[in-house]
Amino acid sequence: MREDLLKGLSEEQIAKVKACKNQEELLKMAQEEGIELTDEQLEAVSGGCGTLTAPEAFCKKCGGKAKCYHKMRNPIGWSPGTNAYEYECPNCGAKWTTYTNMY
Repeated sequence: MREDLLKGLSEEQIAKVKACKNQEELLKMAQEEGIELTDEQLEAVSGGCGTLTAPEAFCKKCGGKAKCYHKMRNPIGWSPGTNAYEYECPNCGAKWTTYTNMY
């Protein structure tokens, strides 16, 4: 993790942030500690959507392999158990969202 993303946190809080294995753990810890984290801090700790959790996607515009930059659980208007993955193509800049149901 880039150290500049940890500015303003105590040594104890930094250790707790680094111990988090995923975004859910980080959010819980931040709430317990009263810490507000930026999207950039969340992404840095959780690794973004992660290659293990985000479905592989290819751009329909240029065919390039897309990068998942945001994951949402249970997006508004979708049934419980739905994940939304927001993608961006590094080749052409196209953006889109894919929805998957865990059940």
